[in-house]
Amino acid sequence: MERLSWQEQDRVTVAHKSGYSKFIVRAQSLYGVAGVAPLADGWFAVADGRVLACGSGPLPAELPDGGATADLPVLDYSDRIIAPGYIDIHCHGAGGYAFDQISEADGFAAVAAAKRVHQQHGTTRQILSLVTADVASLEARCMAAAELCEIDPHFLGIHLEGPFLAVQKCGAHDPNLLIAPNPEHVERLLKAAGGWLRQVTLAPELPHSEQAIAVLKEAGVRVAVGHTDCDFATAAGAFAAGASILTHAFNGMNGLQHRAPGPVAAAFDAQEVVLEVIADGHHVHPRMIQLLHEQAAGRVALITDAMSAAGMPDGPAQIGELAVAVVDGLPRLVREDGTLGSIAGSTLTMERAVQVAVASGWPLAEAIAAATVIPAHAIGAAATHGSLQPGYVADFVVLNDSLEVLETWVSGAQLTS
Repeated sequence: MERLSWQEQDRVTVAHKSGYSKFIVRAQSLYGVAGVAPLADGWFAVADGRVLACGSGPLPAELPDGGATADLPVLDYSDRIIAPGYIDIHCHGAGGYAFDQISEADGFAAVAAAKRVHQQHGTTRQILSLVTADVASLEARCMAAAELCEIDPHFLGIHLEGPFLAVQKCGAHDPNLLIAPNPEHVERLLKAAGGWLRQVTLAPELPHSEQAIAVLKEAGVRVAVGHTDCDFATAAGAFAAGASILTHAFNGMNGLQHRAPGPVAAAFDAQEVVLEVIADGHHVHPRMIQLLHEQAAGRVALITDAMSAAGMPDGPAQIGELAVAVVDGLPRLVREDGTLGSIAGSTLTMERAVQVAVASGWPLAEAIAAATVIPAHAIGAAATHGSLQPGYVADFVVLNDSLEVLETWVSGAQLTS
């Protein structure tokens, strides 16, 4: 299979805006360096793609490596907001391309095209999310995705959203392809991913789920509860057994009811669990987005769950083998009679997710954390990504007061088209 053409077709390059590998950045408000709260008149120094030092106010005369700050170029964003680059741990594609195409002949080029759309909106690292398919197809996609992860650091790993899901809550997943997480299938997919499997969504009421959670956890994979018809007690049991993420809270699961609190309430109670939310103004009401912040502050991760239609005009699309129609930016399954069915992913970007979270009542600092350090923590990448503290990869975004992404920087280099 040809694995070179994607590099030729990927027109996004990285280039140092300043022409230097070592420089200083100043910002009106700098997030991601001192916990959640921003630093006013903040600055950080970048050397060889990583953060060397950070602070606020006047620059020190000398940096930790002995270099003089007076000798370094300074990028002045004193009228802008700077935050760590956004990390999307649940995304299926964009720009007319799906990550599920990765095992096809031009799969790497398709993924590169989708990546470009999200980079333009501030995403500096992503997880490749794959939708439900038969196990053999998922093996091939996992192997191809693992190969890409080895050579493209933009991708932090693989997420399997399916096939271990409940038919009753299948959403945009083909119900005919859903299966229980029996040991053979779990082991096959683990092997195919070659150590790059970061997250698996499953319905904990299915047979073999308890064993699957144990096996996946032992392999270092984060288990997410999602697309499930389970009750509060079953979800709580899954979290106690080691599941650590709730896949797109409120969507694809039973809701909060006064006699049946369901998986969301179980995730509220489980203090180590990160709750994903699709903050696009369609999937979850703004009051419920705010409720997530109230009940699980510091544990909510903004995600896109974007499918191939993200960044594209309204019209026909596809998710897996299922037909989709995008109307007013919202993808919906197309039933056999031509009418529209359930929501089928989103056309969201992380830029928009942060804006919607703030519009829903979140403090800006909490929204930025939910797009950076919290998703990094959820997949075990918080030691190197999601912050602008010394030693971290120098991924950052430049924002205006409307929270629009003006520039995206990766490893200390600005992305240019």
